Amino acid sequence: MQNISLERTKELIESAKSKKIAVIGDVMLDRYFWGTVSRVSPEAPVPVVDIEEETFHLGGAANVANNIKSLGAEVILCGLVGNDNSGRLFIDLTREAGINPDGLFVDINRPTTVKTRVIGNNQQITRLDREKRDSIPVEGLEFIKKVISETENLGGVIFEDYNKGTITKELIDMINEICIERNIMTFIDPKFDNFFEFQKSTVFKPNRKEAEQALNLTIKTDKQILEAGKTLLEKLNAENILLTLGSGGMMLFESNGDISFVPTKARQVADVSGAGDTTIATLSLMMTAGGTVKEAATLSNFAAGYVCELPGIVSITPKELLKTVKLSLESENGN
Repeated sequence: MQNISLERTKELIESAKSKKIAVIGDVMLDRYFWGTVSRVSPEAPVPVVDIEEETFHLGGAANVANNIKSLGAEVILCGLVGNDNSGRLFIDLTREAGINPDGLFVDINRPTTVKTRVIGNNQQITRLDREKRDSIPVEGLEFIKKVISETENLGGVIFEDYNKGTITKELIDMINEICIERNIMTFIDPKFDNFFEFQKSTVFKPNRKEAEQALNLTIKTDKQILEAGKTLLEKLNAENILLTLGSGGMMLFESNGDISFVPTKARQVADVSGAGDTTIATLSLMMTAGGTVKEAATLSNFAAGYVCELPGIVSITPKELLKTVKLSLESENGN
Protein backbone atom coordinates (compact mmCIF):
# COMPACT_ATOMS: atom_id res chain seq x y z
CA MET A 1 0.00 0.00 0.00
CA GLN A 2 1.11 3.53 -0.72
CA ASN A 3 2.98 5.31 2.07
CA ILE A 4 1.64 8.71 3.06
CA SER A 5 3.62 11.53 4.60
CA LEU A 6 2.66 13.58 7.63
CA GLU A 7 2.57 16.68 5.44
CA ARG A 8 0.14 15.10 2.97
CA THR A 9 -2.04 13.90 5.86
CA LYS A 10 -2.17 17.44 7.26
CA GLU A 11 -3.06 18.78 3.82
CA LEU A 12 -5.98 16.39 3.39
CA ILE A 13 -7.28 16.98 6.92
CA GLU A 14 -7.20 20.73 6.36
CA SER A 15 -9.00 20.37 3.03
CA ALA A 16 -11.62 18.13 4.66
CA LYS A 17 -12.74 20.93 6.98
CA SER A 18 -14.46 22.69 4.08
CA LYS A 19 -16.26 19.58 2.82
CA LYS A 20 -19.83 18.39 3.30
CA ILE A 21 -20.95 14.76 3.30
CA ALA A 22 -24.39 13.18 3.63
CA VAL A 23 -24.82 9.90 5.48
CA ILE A 24 -27.94 7.94 4.54
CA GLY A 25 -28.87 4.82 6.45
CA ASP A 26 -30.28 3.07 9.47
CA VAL A 27 -29.88 5.22 12.56
CA MET A 28 -30.00 3.80 16.08
CA LEU A 29 -30.00 5.00 19.64
CA ASP A 30 -27.51 3.05 21.74
CA ARG A 31 -28.63 2.89 25.37
CA TYR A 32 -26.40 1.54 28.13
CA PHE A 33 -27.20 0.51 31.70
CA TRP A 34 -23.99 0.32 33.72
CA GLY A 35 -23.84 -1.45 37.08
CA THR A 36 -22.39 -4.13 39.31
CA VAL A 37 -23.26 -7.77 39.86
CA SER A 38 -22.94 -9.32 43.31
CA ARG A 39 -25.70 -11.90 43.39
CA VAL A 40 -27.90 -14.25 41.37
CA SER A 41 -31.66 -13.74 41.20
CA PRO A 42 -33.75 -16.16 43.29
CA GLU A 43 -36.39 -16.04 40.53
CA ALA A 44 -34.16 -17.48 37.79
CA PRO A 45 -30.46 -18.37 37.33
CA VAL A 46 -29.57 -14.89 36.07
CA PRO A 47 -27.34 -12.16 37.51
CA VAL A 48 -28.90 -9.19 39.27
CA VAL A 49 -27.40 -5.92 38.04
CA ASP A 50 -27.50 -2.95 40.42
CA ILE A 51 -27.75 -0.03 37.99
CA GLU A 52 -25.38 2.87 38.69
CA GLU A 53 -25.50 4.84 35.45
CA GLU A 54 -27.50 5.14 32.22
CA THR A 55 -25.95 6.60 29.07
CA PHE A 56 -27.09 7.24 25.48
CA HIS A 57 -25.00 7.31 22.31
CA LEU A 58 -25.47 7.71 18.56
CA GLY A 59 -25.43 4.34 16.81
CA GLY A 60 -25.65 2.83 13.34
CA ALA A 61 -25.34 5.36 10.53
CA ALA A 62 -25.21 8.12 13.13
CA ASN A 63 -21.85 6.83 14.35
CA VAL A 64 -20.48 7.23 10.82
CA ALA A 65 -21.77 10.81 10.82
CA ASN A 66 -20.20 11.35 14.23
CA ASN A 67 -16.80 10.27 12.89
CA ILE A 68 -17.06 12.68 9.96
CA LYS A 69 -17.97 15.56 12.27
CA SER A 70 -15.17 14.58 14.62
CA LEU A 71 -12.71 14.90 11.72
CA GLY A 72 -13.85 18.48 11.21
CA ALA A 73 -16.20 18.29 8.22
CA GLU A 74 -19.86 19.19 7.87
CA VAL A 75 -22.28 16.27 7.84
CA ILE A 76 -26.00 15.87 7.25
CA LEU A 77 -27.68 12.72 8.54
CA CYS A 78 -30.58 11.07 6.69
CA GLY A 79 -32.65 8.24 8.13
CA LEU A 80 -35.78 7.25 10.02
CA VAL A 81 -36.78 7.87 13.63
CA GLY A 82 -40.09 7.34 15.39
CA ASN A 83 -42.42 9.91 16.85
CA ASP A 84 -41.40 8.93 20.38
CA ASN A 85 -39.19 10.02 23.26
CA SER A 86 -36.25 8.00 21.91
CA GLY A 87 -36.54 9.77 18.56
CA ARG A 88 -36.60 13.18 20.18
CA LEU A 89 -33.61 12.26 22.34
CA PHE A 90 -31.78 10.98 19.27
CA ILE A 91 -32.31 14.27 17.41
CA ASP A 92 -31.12 16.20 20.48
CA LEU A 93 -27.95 14.09 20.58
CA THR A 94 -27.20 14.74 16.91
CA ARG A 95 -27.49 18.50 17.47
CA GLU A 96 -25.24 18.30 20.52
CA ALA A 97 -22.67 16.47 18.38
CA GLY A 98 -22.83 19.15 15.68
CA ILE A 99 -24.53 16.85 13.18
CA ASN A 100 -27.23 18.32 10.95
CA PRO A 101 -30.42 16.28 11.62
CA ASP A 102 -32.49 17.87 8.83
CA GLY A 103 -32.46 14.59 6.88
CA LEU A 104 -34.16 12.60 9.63
CA PHE A 105 -37.71 11.64 8.69
CA VAL A 106 -40.15 11.08 11.56
CA ASP A 107 -42.17 7.94 10.77
CA ILE A 108 -45.30 7.74 12.91
CA ASN A 109 -45.71 4.04 12.14
CA ARG A 110 -42.45 2.79 13.61
CA PRO A 111 -40.48 3.19 16.84
CA THR A 112 -37.00 4.64 16.90
CA THR A 113 -34.51 1.78 16.74
CA VAL A 114 -32.99 1.39 20.20
CA LYS A 115 -30.26 -1.06 21.22
CA THR A 116 -30.18 -1.39 25.01
CA ARG A 117 -27.14 -3.04 26.56
CA VAL A 118 -26.87 -4.03 30.20
CA ILE A 119 -23.30 -3.97 31.48
CA GLY A 120 -22.45 -5.60 34.79
CA ASN A 121 -18.91 -5.55 36.21
CA ASN A 122 -17.74 -4.16 32.84
CA GLN A 123 -19.16 -7.15 30.95
CA GLN A 124 -22.21 -7.16 28.71
CA ILE A 125 -24.95 -9.21 30.34
CA THR A 126 -27.64 -8.88 27.67
CA ARG A 127 -28.88 -6.70 24.80
CA LEU A 128 -32.47 -5.66 24.21
CA ASP A 129 -33.50 -4.51 20.71
CA ARG A 130 -36.55 -2.43 19.89
CA GLU A 131 -37.02 -1.98 16.17
CA LYS A 132 -39.31 -2.36 13.19
CA ARG A 133 -37.78 -3.37 9.87
CA ASP A 134 -40.52 -2.28 7.48
CA SER A 135 -39.30 -0.54 4.33
CA ILE A 136 -39.18 3.22 4.30
CA PRO A 137 -42.58 4.72 3.34
CA VAL A 138 -43.02 6.72 0.13
CA GLU A 139 -43.18 9.93 2.17
CA GLY A 140 -39.78 9.09 3.66
CA LEU A 141 -38.30 8.41 0.22
CA GLU A 142 -39.45 11.76 -1.10
CA PHE A 143 -38.29 13.53 2.06
CA ILE A 144 -34.71 12.22 1.82
CA LYS A 145 -34.61 12.79 -1.93
CA LYS A 146 -35.65 16.42 -1.38
CA VAL A 147 -33.02 16.93 1.32
CA ILE A 148 -30.21 15.57 -0.88
CA SER A 149 -31.45 17.49 -3.92
CA GLU A 150 -31.52 20.77 -2.03
CA THR A 151 -28.21 20.37 -0.17
CA GLU A 152 -25.63 22.60 -1.81
CA ASN A 153 -21.90 21.85 -2.18
CA LEU A 154 -22.34 18.18 -1.31
CA GLY A 155 -19.06 16.36 -1.89
CA GLY A 156 -20.04 12.80 -1.05
CA VAL A 157 -22.85 10.49 -0.01
CA ILE A 158 -22.38 7.46 2.24
CA PHE A 159 -24.94 4.65 2.22
CA GLU A 160 -24.82 2.89 5.61
CA ASP A 161 -27.06 -0.18 5.41
CA TYR A 162 -28.00 -2.38 8.38
CA ASN A 163 -31.03 -4.04 6.75
CA LYS A 164 -33.43 -2.12 8.99
CA GLY A 165 -35.59 -0.76 6.15
CA THR A 166 -34.25 2.74 5.50
CA ILE A 167 -32.29 1.79 2.41
CA THR A 168 -34.26 0.21 -0.43
CA LYS A 169 -33.73 -0.20 -4.16
CA GLU A 170 -36.01 2.79 -4.77
CA LEU A 171 -34.00 5.01 -2.45
CA ILE A 172 -30.69 3.85 -3.92
CA ASP A 173 -31.88 4.59 -7.47
CA MET A 174 -33.22 8.03 -6.49
CA ILE A 175 -30.03 9.13 -4.76
CA ASN A 176 -27.70 7.60 -7.36
CA GLU A 177 -29.46 9.57 -10.09
CA ILE A 178 -28.85 12.80 -8.20
CA CYS A 179 -25.22 11.92 -7.48
CA ILE A 180 -24.43 11.00 -11.08
CA GLU A 181 -26.07 14.18 -12.36
CA ARG A 182 -24.13 16.36 -9.89
CA ASN A 183 -20.86 14.38 -9.96
CA ILE A 184 -21.11 13.51 -6.25
CA MET A 185 -19.00 10.60 -5.03
CA THR A 186 -20.82 7.65 -3.42
CA PHE A 187 -19.48 5.30 -0.76
CA ILE A 188 -21.19 2.06 0.24
CA ASP A 189 -21.13 0.12 3.50
CA PRO A 190 -23.45 -2.74 2.49
CA LYS A 191 -25.49 -5.54 4.01
CA PHE A 192 -26.92 -8.57 2.23
CA ASP A 193 -30.41 -7.41 1.20
CA ASN A 194 -29.41 -4.58 -1.17
CA PHE A 195 -25.88 -5.75 -1.91
CA PHE A 196 -26.02 -5.74 -5.71
CA GLU A 197 -28.34 -2.73 -5.99
CA PHE A 198 -25.43 -0.33 -5.41
CA GLN A 199 -24.15 0.15 -8.95
CA LYS A 200 -21.36 2.45 -10.16
CA SER A 201 -20.24 3.60 -6.71
CA THR A 202 -16.96 5.39 -6.04
CA VAL A 203 -15.99 2.90 -3.32
CA PHE A 204 -17.88 -0.23 -2.27
CA LYS A 205 -16.67 -1.48 1.13
CA PRO A 206 -17.92 -4.94 2.20
CA ASN A 207 -16.33 -7.02 4.92
CA ARG A 208 -15.36 -10.64 4.40
CA LYS A 209 -18.62 -12.09 5.76
CA GLU A 210 -20.81 -9.80 3.65
CA ALA A 211 -18.86 -10.63 0.50
CA GLU A 212 -19.03 -14.37 1.24
CA GLN A 213 -22.81 -14.21 1.68
CA ALA A 214 -23.36 -12.16 -1.46
CA LEU A 215 -21.09 -14.25 -3.67
CA ASN A 216 -21.95 -17.57 -2.00
CA LEU A 217 -18.32 -18.57 -1.68
CA THR A 218 -15.60 -18.92 0.94
CA ILE A 219 -13.02 -16.13 1.09
CA LYS A 220 -9.95 -17.30 3.01
CA THR A 221 -6.99 -17.86 0.73
CA ASP A 222 -5.19 -15.17 -1.27
CA LYS A 223 -6.57 -16.71 -4.46
CA GLN A 224 -10.14 -16.55 -3.12
CA ILE A 225 -9.68 -12.93 -2.02
CA LEU A 226 -8.46 -11.92 -5.46
CA GLU A 227 -11.32 -13.78 -7.14
CA ALA A 228 -13.88 -12.11 -4.86
CA GLY A 229 -12.54 -8.60 -5.44
CA LYS A 230 -12.46 -8.94 -9.20
CA THR A 231 -15.94 -10.47 -9.28
CA LEU A 232 -17.36 -7.63 -7.16
CA LEU A 233 -15.78 -5.00 -9.40
CA GLU A 234 -17.45 -6.59 -12.41
CA LYS A 235 -20.87 -7.24 -10.87
CA LEU A 236 -21.15 -3.81 -9.22
CA ASN A 237 -19.55 -1.70 -11.98
CA ALA A 238 -17.73 0.03 -9.13
CA GLU A 239 -14.75 2.33 -9.44
CA ASN A 240 -13.15 0.69 -6.40
CA ILE A 241 -13.77 -2.25 -4.06
CA LEU A 242 -12.28 -2.10 -0.57
CA LEU A 243 -12.63 -5.55 0.96
CA THR A 244 -12.03 -5.47 4.72
CA LEU A 245 -10.60 -8.64 6.25
CA GLY A 246 -10.55 -7.92 9.99
CA SER A 247 -7.13 -8.67 11.46
CA GLY A 248 -6.06 -9.59 7.92
CA GLY A 249 -6.15 -5.94 6.83
CA MET A 250 -7.82 -4.74 3.63
CA MET A 251 -7.56 -5.38 -0.10
CA LEU A 252 -8.17 -2.53 -2.51
CA PHE A 253 -9.29 -3.37 -6.04
CA GLU A 254 -9.35 -0.51 -8.54
CA SER A 255 -11.17 -0.53 -11.85
CA ASN A 256 -7.88 0.24 -13.64
CA GLY A 257 -6.61 -3.19 -12.54
CA ASP A 258 -4.47 -2.11 -9.60
CA ILE A 259 -4.69 -4.32 -6.51
CA SER A 260 -3.20 -3.20 -3.19
CA PHE A 261 -2.91 -4.80 0.23
CA VAL A 262 -3.47 -2.62 3.29
CA PRO A 263 -2.07 -4.32 6.43
CA THR A 264 -3.87 -3.76 9.72
CA LYS A 265 -2.50 -0.93 11.89
CA ALA A 266 -3.97 -1.82 15.28
CA ARG A 267 -1.15 -2.52 17.74
CA GLN A 268 -3.20 -3.87 20.65
CA VAL A 269 -6.86 -4.55 19.94
CA ALA A 270 -9.20 -3.64 22.80
CA ASP A 271 -12.53 -3.40 20.98
CA VAL A 272 -13.39 -3.68 17.27
CA SER A 273 -16.82 -2.03 17.76
CA GLY A 274 -17.26 0.89 15.39
CA ALA A 275 -14.07 0.22 13.42
CA GLY A 276 -16.04 -0.24 10.18
CA ASP A 277 -17.85 3.06 10.79
CA THR A 278 -14.53 4.85 11.27
CA THR A 279 -13.14 3.22 8.12
CA ILE A 280 -15.94 4.34 5.79
CA ALA A 281 -16.10 7.81 7.35
CA THR A 282 -12.36 8.48 7.02
CA LEU A 283 -12.14 6.93 3.56
CA SER A 284 -15.03 9.00 2.22
CA LEU A 285 -13.88 12.25 3.73
CA MET A 286 -10.26 11.91 2.58
CA MET A 287 -11.37 11.20 -1.00
CA THR A 288 -13.82 14.09 -0.88
CA ALA A 289 -10.94 16.25 0.34
CA GLY A 290 -8.93 15.39 -2.79
CA GLY A 291 -7.05 12.28 -1.79
CA THR A 292 -6.55 9.32 -4.08
CA VAL A 293 -8.31 6.09 -3.21
CA LYS A 294 -4.96 4.62 -2.10
CA GLU A 295 -4.27 7.59 0.18
CA ALA A 296 -7.79 7.47 1.58
CA ALA A 297 -7.63 3.71 2.19
CA THR A 298 -4.29 4.09 3.96
CA LEU A 299 -5.59 6.83 6.26
CA SER A 300 -8.84 4.98 6.95
CA ASN A 301 -6.77 1.99 8.02
CA PHE A 302 -4.76 4.17 10.42
CA ALA A 303 -8.01 5.57 11.83
CA ALA A 304 -9.61 2.13 12.27
CA GLY A 305 -6.46 0.84 13.94
CA TYR A 306 -6.58 3.68 16.42
CA VAL A 307 -10.20 3.16 17.48
CA CYS A 308 -9.62 -0.60 17.85
CA GLU A 309 -7.06 0.13 20.56
CA LEU A 310 -9.67 1.84 22.73
CA PRO A 311 -12.61 0.27 24.59
CA GLY A 312 -16.13 1.19 23.47
CA ILE A 313 -17.21 3.07 20.37
CA VAL A 314 -15.08 6.16 19.84
CA SER A 315 -14.61 8.64 17.00
CA ILE A 316 -11.34 9.62 15.35
CA THR A 317 -10.11 13.24 15.51
CA PRO A 318 -7.55 15.05 13.31
CA LYS A 319 -5.09 15.19 16.19
CA GLU A 320 -5.34 11.45 16.84
CA LEU A 321 -5.10 10.58 13.15
CA LEU A 322 -1.97 12.70 12.75
CA LYS A 323 -0.44 11.18 15.87
CA THR A 324 -1.13 7.65 14.59
CA VAL A 325 0.46 8.40 11.20
CA LYS A 326 3.47 10.01 12.90
CA LEU A 327 4.03 7.03 15.20
CA SER A 328 3.84 4.66 12.24
CA LEU A 329 6.35 6.67 10.23
CA GLU A 330 8.73 6.84 13.20
CA SER A 331 8.42 3.09 13.70
CA GLU A 332 9.18 2.43 10.03
CA ASN A 333 12.24 4.69 10.24
CA GLY A 334 13.48 2.97 13.39
CA ASN A 335 13.05 6.02 15.63
